[in-house]
Amino acid sequence: MVISPLLRQLARTRRFTLGAPARVTVARDGALVLFLRSRAGDDPVGCLWSLDPATGAERLLADPAALLGDAADEVPEEERVRRERARQAATGITDYATDAAGRLAAFALSGQLWTVRTDSGTVRRLPATEPVVDPRPSPDGRHVAYVAHGALRVIAADGGGDRAVAAPGPQEGPDVFFGLPEHAASESMARHRAYWWAPDGQRLLTCRVDNRRVEVWWIADPADPARPPRAMRYPRVGTANAEVTLWIAGLAGGLTEVRWDREGFEYLPVAGWDGHGPYAAVLSRDQRTLRVLSVDPADGATGLLAERHDEHWVELLVPGGPARTAAGRLVTHLDRGETRHLGVDGVPVTPDGLHLHEVLAVDGETVLFTASAEPTERHVWTYRPDEGVRRLTEERGVHTGVLGGDTLVIISRTPDRPGSSAAVWRLTADGRTEPAGAGPGPVAIASHAQRPLLDLRVESAPVGPRALRTHLFLPSWHRAGDDPLPVLIDPYGGPAMQKVLAEQAGHAFVSQWFAEQGFAVLVTDGAGTPGRGPRWEKEIFGDLLGPVLDDQVAALRLTAGRRPELDLGRVGIRGWSFGGTLAAAAVLRRPDVFHAAVAGAPLTDQLLYDACWKERFLGPPDRHPERYERSSLFADAPRLGRPLLLTHGLSDDNAFAANTLRLSRALLAAGRPHEVLPLSGMTHSAPADDTFARLLGHQLEFLKRHLTG
Repeated sequence: MVISPLLRQLARTRRFTLGAPARVTVARDGALVLFLRSRAGDDPVGCLWSLDPATGAERLLADPAALLGDAADEVPEEERVRRERARQAATGITDYATDAAGRLAAFALSGQLWTVRTDSGTVRRLPATEPVVDPRPSPDGRHVAYVAHGALRVIAADGGGDRAVAAPGPQEGPDVFFGLPEHAASESMARHRAYWWAPDGQRLLTCRVDNRRVEVWWIADPADPARPPRAMRYPRVGTANAEVTLWIAGLAGGLTEVRWDREGFEYLPVAGWDGHGPYAAVLSRDQRTLRVLSVDPADGATGLLAERHDEHWVELLVPGGPARTAAGRLVTHLDRGETRHLGVDGVPVTPDGLHLHEVLAVDGETVLFTASAEPTERHVWTYRPDEGVRRLTEERGVHTGVLGGDTLVIISRTPDRPGSSAAVWRLTADGRTEPAGAGPGPVAIASHAQRPLLDLRVESAPVGPRALRTHLFLPSWHRAGDDPLPVLIDPYGGPAMQKVLAEQAGHAFVSQWFAEQGFAVLVTDGAGTPGRGPRWEKEIFGDLLGPVLDDQVAALRLTAGRRPELDLGRVGIRGWSFGGTLAAAAVLRRPDVFHAAVAGAPLTDQLLYDACWKERFLGPPDRHPERYERSSLFADAPRLGRPLLLTHGLSDDNAFAANTLRLSRALLAAGRPHEVLPLSGMTHSAPADDTFARLLGHQLEFLKRHLTG
């Protein structure tokens, strides 16, 4: 198989993310900007850099190649899991944290603890207990906390006094640990942290996770039968979750438990510690009731700050909230009708139709957030009590920002140029932006990301009465009057992700590559996808596939009605994860529309996923078994009459390979021919080598064989 240069480039650039600035931090006084960036667009090793916002001068603070020398970067298992859950594809320095002033940065490299003084550039390896995971300096810069062997530990910034401040008991074993998130938190609640410093640097708020009641699942590598299987605790639908508690740990010793109704509220989606004290948000198992709690650091008692209910589920995936302003006002999101508002003390402060996506920062009484009235865009806004809301970005695209003092870094992706750009502005007292440096324009953070070898030929359009957002990719060589093209539907379609955005994302170049091979490729964000408001998101409650599949069919027919390039007699569909489930469902349930499917890492049995995510949409399986059956695919197996390729990573610990294997068994039992491509050693994430290109090449061969001959 000849490997496409574009696909090889996509894999080796991690979809054009390497070489671009990432994980931007702005010092509290705004005088320094920190970020991660590799040296080139195909270099996966992240380095830590600083930038002077006044001059644009950059400084290399920490280079893994110089720090490790000839030693290999040995990634501990806990760090491997953290990167997999956070979908981090780079190596080297992949994360870091700073003190409040931004003068001390800490990071883990090869299981070792490193610090760097951002003013002098002095780098030190501290004699911490290894392997080190998730180090974070105290706000005053005097200590660094980290996790090792299930204990939350603290070491002085000068390297002395390494000690555990919260550790499991000697008889509790490896299934009890402090300072790291449980599976449901990092995979289904987007909480990747599990401890937080007090502002005075003398105490920490930390999670304790007890997994002993959680089921043990095993992941084996059939390609290496001499290697023992790997065990993991997996909180499957309808079974026990991890027991998660909160504790206050003092540097001088002592643990105080935070008390709330854990039987009624077993999920902990949010916690933190600000100038008003510790706080937490706790969620009921049915996810219909959320409470935001204040915490008394003296005795762990909690008080109610806010409570929210929803007949379907309380939406959690609004990063950055809840938070509190300097005056103690509670900043949250509020769902009202078709709009997700920014709320302050329970009152919506954004207008109807402006959909909140993320709270980026709270500085004094100023709230920096992203929101948009157009689902394909994201813009940066501020809210101030005396001024209301103000939009800071104008260019069509997907924007986000980082604020420190009066320094604002805007990171932008647009439909007109590949990759992301980062510009440094100054936020004025009256809420306007002006260049941070002396020049006429903003200071730019340089990007070394590669330019794609292929340009996009994409048309964006809302279609039909539901204004379904679509991207239609056509071959660069196709002209009006040419023969119609077979169609490839290329969605994700699920509640965790939008693909139709005003940006040149990596997955768009995959769609364009398929178009260049002779397809009209259609991508649609339908029912349940983010960006359209709470009612839209909750259309999938009780049925994860029916409304989504209906929207894919509607978008296909509406697009073909106005674009004669689409041949509805030859329609294929491909997808990964939820998109893989949707692809399999398409040929099983709508063979009148779809003529071939490639289903990658599909979830064919909704009972084979974690409880937090699936019970959110389908409820408890013992009370609503019909919902799980309706959203699973085994009962559809005897109906298969179209070509179906199933492919799955055998080391996938998110959507387990059992999903594909069990559907294949059901299809075989029903006498329905199909193809299976197992991927030895591969997880849920896309491979970063030529395997990525060969996998897509195999999919192309299958689709051409069955759609074009």
